[in-house]
Amino acid sequence: MSATRVCALDELVQDEARRVEIDGVAIAVVLDGNGEVHAIGDVCTHGDISLSDGFVEGETLECWAHGSAFSLTTGRPLNLPAYEPVPVYEVVIDSGDVLIDPSVTKATA
Repeated sequence: MSATRVCALDELVQDEARRVEIDGVAIAVVLDGNGEVHAIGDVCTHGDISLSDGFVEGETLECWAHGSAFSLTTGRPLNLPAYEPVPVYEVVIDSGDVLIDPSVTKATA
């Protein structure tokens, strides 16, 4: 599978998550306060809740339902009740477009 255009970079709102779906894979896309675009799995591993409805703070996305915050760079939960990470996807910016390949996840240490 190749990268798919999900939106234009200028359509993203800083410090807000946007839900996109590519071939049945739900992804939360975030433009953080530093201008970096992140893409993580949109489903909270604790409660099957859409993370894109949550709150962006710094480099985290917090689930609105139970407060688990996930790292936008590693996908790891930073607090309970979630303890399983969400996938993190490679993002490519090409000519002002945001491209994501849901079959390619970032390797995190």
